Amino acid sequence: MSNFPWLTVAGAIPLVGAVVIGMTPGRSAPGSPADRRARDLLVKQIALVTSLVTLGIIIAMAVQYNTGGPRFQFTQTYQWIPQFGVHYAVGVDGIALVLILMSVVLMPVVVLASWNDVEGGSNPAGEPPARRSVKSYFAMMLVLETMMIGVFAATDVFLFYVFFEAMLIPMYFMIGSFGVGQRQYAAVKFLLYSLLGGLLMLVAVIALYVYSTHGGHQGTFLFTQLSHLSLSPTVQKWLFLGFFIAFAIKAPLWPFHTWLPDAATAAQPGAAVLLVGVLDKVGTFGMLRYCLDLFPSGAHFFTPLIIVLSVIGVLYGAVVAIGQRDIKRLIAYTSVSHMGLITLGIFVMTSQGQTGATLYMVNHAFATGALFIIAGFMISRRRSTLISDYGGVQSVAPILAGTFLIAGLASLALPGLSTFVSEFLVLVGTFTRYEAAAILATAGIILAAIYILWMYQRTMTGPIKPEVAKMPDLKGRELWAVAPLIALIIVLGVYPKPIIDIINPAVTKTLVEAHSTNPVPPHPAPAAATAGTTSDVRHRARASHVAQAQAASKRVSVTLRQRSSA
Repeated sequence: MSNFPWLTVAGAIPLVGAVVIGMTPGRSAPGSPADRRARDLLVKQIALVTSLVTLGIIIAMAVQYNTGGPRFQFTQTYQWIPQFGVHYAVGVDGIALVLILMSVVLMPVVVLASWNDVEGGSNPAGEPPARRSVKSYFAMMLVLETMMIGVFAATDVFLFYVFFEAMLIPMYFMIGSFGVGQRQYAAVKFLLYSLLGGLLMLVAVIALYVYSTHGGHQGTFLFTQLSHLSLSPTVQKWLFLGFFIAFAIKAPLWPFHTWLPDAATAAQPGAAVLLVGVLDKVGTFGMLRYCLDLFPSGAHFFTPLIIVLSVIGVLYGAVVAIGQRDIKRLIAYTSVSHMGLITLGIFVMTSQGQTGATLYMVNHAFATGALFIIAGFMISRRRSTLISDYGGVQSVAPILAGTFLIAGLASLALPGLSTFVSEFLVLVGTFTRYEAAAILATAGIILAAIYILWMYQRTMTGPIKPEVAKMPDLKGRELWAVAPLIALIIVLGVYPKPIIDIINPAVTKTLVEAHSTNPVPPHPAPAAATAGTTSDVRHRARASHVAQAQAASKRVSVTLRQRSSA
């Protein structure tokens, strides 16, 4: 099965499911209300089965991944537009694999959680969406899944750009046509921000192609060839900015974040999970894959600025979240804080930081996804997004309150839950190189405890409000939607080793391509009685430190020369 086109098949299955849904009779077809409900139910079942089949294909692929094998596995490369060196090229390293796994795990959960959203199930005051086509909503959800698999699997930069931009279309309609409140404003803002970043990235992509033709070579967009392209430091700085700004908007990193709270608040809870859980990770994935590998000199030049922006994002997002009155908006601002921490882990250029950042992408998706989904269940019952309209929920709906508490504690990185491991790795990796940034970022943990626990206190504890007194607890379908995420939060908090083992080799190769090494820790000096004077001890310690640093740099240089000659 080594030659089986796993990634192509996994990406095609949701697209086929969307086509099948499109061929089913719509609500406008003749029939009674019962017939229309039956047709809507069939559409939802098709979407759920399709997402589960896709999950099974990706799991079958993942178990065959060899952590000691080549960097990119399950590769396929076919000419697409030969005149311009464009290929249909896909493959995964450890980082892309875990992000694809994250995406396909979330999709059936989102389908179950969104079962009644189109009919107004999660809308405040029962407000109906602008369009009530169940077919369109779930078909776009499956199309988006194809785009998510494609954007993480692409190993041709032009193909990546196509998926990067194309995934905006289904999300735009999911927000603007099926959202609530200021849905059209939020959708247009989301689209304009993303298109601006995409335009800058397109200029950089074209420039990369032009530079690949220098020396009489045939132009190419293949990542594996572009990573060995020799670019001057000045060119790298400009091209780095073209890619980085697009990814910073997508992430979103402060101060490019302002579209996210509006979009996440207006979107249905399921769409918000995909927006914050997956689409945002495309930005941080792009930083790790493209910004560092293709433009190492530019990345090192802008690292101090990005570290500052990341720390500001961590603190700003947390402080603003504390003052929010809307549940969904509060969760959105927590994501701004978390994405700042992920970006910090990427650009500290240490193996602990980048491994922690990649693991954080996965854990944040599950924890924040659970928060959005459970918040959606609360809104569908109380018909309000305001925190002040809740109180005493844990007395009438203890399972709902308990799952909300676990997801909230994961968001504040409680030890024993998944995000603690990733956050700890990011902070350790940061501290070894940027102590001040690590100390400031650690303050975000304290602020996270404030906004999560205060939100839980105001919504779940205290006297039972009359409007909450008859709130039902989670039902079967809702439990099936939440239970996998809660289980993953606990399991990955206790035993994250399988995921870390997949991520580590890819991170090591990324550091080599980025011309970076881990800081060499100082060795403890031997006792004066056996090692001579204090000055001698210090001299030998410094000499040892320098020797190890030179050896590490030499290993990186040898690896780079071998790759260049190959």
